Amino acid sequence: MKLPEILRTAVGNAFRSKVRTTLTILAIFVGAFTLTLTNGVGTGVTNYIDSQVASFGDTDSMLITQASLAESGAFGAAASGPVEFDPDQVQLASGMGAQFEALSDADLDTMRAITGVESVEPLLMATPDFIKGPNGRMFVMTLNPSPAGASVALTAGSTIAASETASQLLLPTSYVEPMGFASDAEAVGATVLIGVSDVFGKRHEVEAVVAGVQEDSLLAFGMLVSQGLTVDLYRAQTTGLPDFVASIYPAATARLAANANVNAVKAELEEAGFAGQTLADQMGSINAVVNGIVGVLNAFAVIALIAAGFGIVNTLLMSVQERTREIGLMKAMGMGGRSIFALFSAEAVFIGFLGSAIGSVIAIALGSVISSVLAAGPLSDLAGLRVLEFDPLTVVGVIAVVMLLAFLSGTLPAARAARLDPIDALRYE
Repeated sequence: MKLPEILRTAVGNAFRSKVRTTLTILAIFVGAFTLTLTNGVGTGVTNYIDSQVASFGDTDSMLITQASLAESGAFGAAASGPVEFDPDQVQLASGMGAQFEALSDADLDTMRAITGVESVEPLLMATPDFIKGPNGRMFVMTLNPSPAGASVALTAGSTIAASETASQLLLPTSYVEPMGFASDAEAVGATVLIGVSDVFGKRHEVEAVVAGVQEDSLLAFGMLVSQGLTVDLYRAQTTGLPDFVASIYPAATARLAANANVNAVKAELEEAGFAGQTLADQMGSINAVVNGIVGVLNAFAVIALIAAGFGIVNTLLMSVQERTREIGLMKAMGMGGRSIFALFSAEAVFIGFLGSAIGSVIAIALGSVISSVLAAGPLSDLAGLRVLEFDPLTVVGVIAVVMLLAFLSGTLPAARAARLDPIDALRYE
């Protein structure tokens, strides 16, 4: 028999026992449906995280700390165990009992001398009390730790340049109306007051200009501020402190040259006793968690597919038994064992294809609806997030894997049919 004839015959034979075949297809459907959905979640969340990282310019900025701080697991680094205490190092204490091995101005000068580093700015730990708009209402203000120059989605205005020395900030959309602005556009260019207290309890107010209004996203929490505003807030907060106290920092942000080799910069920093991390490095742990969750869910789908594989074996073994005399007649008419094997294998593959294709199509349709509902409802604040996205190659891969599993499941019944003796088969009752 030629291939087209084998395929046509296999499709017809698959539904000789409609109930048994339908139940087998449903079992495959469950596995393929689950596998497609879980992969869709992984693709959607990973794409969103990657787009957020890309928008923040992860290739040209780097967070630098003392090596011991990174080794202890701070700022998203993987902890490598306890770090030996160095009595010569200055320690900084922050809220919640966290301690930082401090950087000094001399350390910043060392970083600036490294090949590929364009500029280095200290990470200043400013903690504002409130932000006040034209209507006089005061709201709690949280600073985004990302460096100035980060590119975020805006509804109005423009981003803040990395070298901006003026006191500017990006106002989240959720603050616009409560602070007394009629629209996002009206907020742009307005002057707001930021309250900050020094260590002696005296409150200072710093003026800042709204450069733009930013959309809420995974990484755009809090307010992005210019380097100039950060410096102004830090100076107000450290009013009255000696210079040597105000000139120690938990970390620094380096801007890399356009042609800089990130790995080479990291290696040179390591030799100098520092550790550098790009934003992509810091976000890698989130992707790892997402991939781990998707992997666990995929494992349940694979279990369902393995169970469906046993269903295929059972379906085809019953089919071989019911069609024993028919197989004997085909062999008596000159049909070889290879053609018999191909016929039953094609039947198994067709059942696998039908179940996986239906499962994947329904998963894509249902997942797209769910994703749209979530994007317009509970996740509307995270612009651009699609919880479920389906990569065509991944979907095709799921179908191909299920068809392969179906083929392997069908080899035992197909081989049994191919080995039948034609005379014994014709005598079978």
